[in-house]
Amino acid sequence: MEKVFEETKVGNKLSHSHWLGATQQQDADDCINILKAEKIDWLIIDHYALDGQWQKRLKPYYEKLMVIDDLADRKHQCDVLLDQNFGRSSQDYKDLVPTSAKFLMGSKYALLRPEFEKHRQYSLNRRKDAKFKKLLVSMGGADPDNITGKVIERLQVARLPKDVEITIVMGKTAPHLANVITSANKLSYMSEVKVKVDVDNMAELMANADIAIGASGATTWERCCLGLPTIQLITAYNQEFIAHKLNKINAIKLVEIDDVIENLENFQYWMKSTGESASKVTNGTGIKRILEYLA
Repeated sequence: MEKVFEETKVGNKLSHSHWLGATQQQDADDCINILKAEKIDWLIIDHYALDGQWQKRLKPYYEKLMVIDDLADRKHQCDVLLDQNFGRSSQDYKDLVPTSAKFLMGSKYALLRPEFEKHRQYSLNRRKDAKFKKLLVSMGGADPDNITGKVIERLQVARLPKDVEITIVMGKTAPHLANVITSANKLSYMSEVKVKVDVDNMAELMANADIAIGASGATTWERCCLGLPTIQLITAYNQEFIAHKLNKINAIKLVEIDDVIENLENFQYWMKSTGESASKVTNGTGIKRILEYLA
């Protein structure tokens, strides 16, 4: 066992080791106590702090393993590797996975809930006659850095159509939620503003929005599926790869926070073309594609 977890002995930890809250050996042993109770056909893992050492330790307790990754920065011992990032290829994982592994690469495998595929056609149809009436702001459920608040500050001086409705979405555990609500109320003089918390109809909200301001995380694929033109911000370093790739093909408008309003005010020059490009990135059937490999 010491050899399997040599990484923890020599201190050559993974970049995200601290996210695990334990060593890989400790975590593996805890998982084994659960897995040994029944036979596992497929084990699926998605964690930046786990690599081939953890996976090798658990091998006796599962038949096959699928790894979800998007960093391509560590070795895996898996049967299937899924990276749903736009622009990814198997070459990005050269020498990181066994030669026998199957690769599911690219945004056609994006893990979206069925509601997004369901709303896709409606969303695309209503964009054929592009108008800017509804703005959706969603920087992630927690938004610990209060990017939402910074966006609201800039909206206070934006020259937008007077009848634009603004919907802001956040999670109930967001640390800056109260401040966001207070700041949003100051926008009501210029338009209708709503702050929605812990919504369960995100696909519907996106489908009925004309433009979004959002982070470059997993919701990127949701917006692309619905062809929602988006002014996008990078809020974490692991978002940089997909953000720059999508910006290059005009599927998003990637900006710094101080450039949000200029792009919003000039929506007529990019909204329609960006939405069309976004809609070609993924169609919402990723889960169906993946299940074909797990059958």
